[in-house]
Amino acid sequence: MKIAVLLTCFNRKQKTLSCLQSLQRQSLQDMQFEVYLTDDKSLDGTYDAVKKEFPEVNIFSGTGSLFWAGGMRYTWNKALNSDAGYYLLINDDTVLATNAIKQLLDCVKSFKEPVICVGSTSDVKSGEISYGGRKLKSATGPKSYIVFSENEVLECDLGNANIMLVPHRIVQEIGILSEDYTHGIADYDYTLKAKRAGFKVIVAPGILGNCTDDHGNNWKSSDMRLSKRIEYLYSPKGLAYKEYLIFIRRFFPKHIAPAIFKLWLKTLFPIIWDKLKNEKRYNPI
Repeated sequence: MKIAVLLTCFNRKQKTLSCLQSLQRQSLQDMQFEVYLTDDKSLDGTYDAVKKEFPEVNIFSGTGSLFWAGGMRYTWNKALNSDAGYYLLINDDTVLATNAIKQLLDCVKSFKEPVICVGSTSDVKSGEISYGGRKLKSATGPKSYIVFSENEVLECDLGNANIMLVPHRIVQEIGILSEDYTHGIADYDYTLKAKRAGFKVIVAPGILGNCTDDHGNNWKSSDMRLSKRIEYLYSPKGLAYKEYLIFIRRFFPKHIAPAIFKLWLKTLFPIIWDKLKNEKRYNPI
């Protein structure tokens, strides 16, 4: 059975190459994988570098304005005719542990029904969990916390697609990432959609890769003018105001008003927001 590995990239050549190198080092026995990558018109020579070092990779040119979600949808659509049994979504700034894909497969094969399996990543410098699976604090609200275990498979509600394995059967049922999102949020939307369709989303045990959390809190900058903060509010790579509200309406309709209030509070009074926000980022199991 084949795995279609899905990536998109833009202007970070060395990180993209490091990710592909980590794929080459995977320890697999009876499974093969084929890589599909959309380069969204990078200006740093990523396309040519990938073609030279990894000629076996199926590489496509984007429009130059796909962002992450658009690039991943473009890649995924290209891979749909590959007869793959699984689709492995990876961020191009993720370096996989040598046994990452094997662990993901072992987890999904331990379930009778198809499940989405998320892999946790850690920050190289801090050692903290950077991306992975999250559990909702309540069924009606969007607040969540990271779930992680070194030894156990855990269920989650939200999953980052930095490392995410999706069986073909689930794709047949719910499709690929939603067209409603330009950059982020699409992976959270996808896992919640899968759960609504009756599929489980799980987190594989252990750290399966390294990836730095680069989202940051740019809106907090004390020297950022209000006009720039408002620009960041609406930016797909910022707070993605309109798209975030689509997500809230779809899954947490009772929280539309609080979501609007919080987004504007972050933008207009970032220091106050930062003081009020007191959530735990990591909940060890």
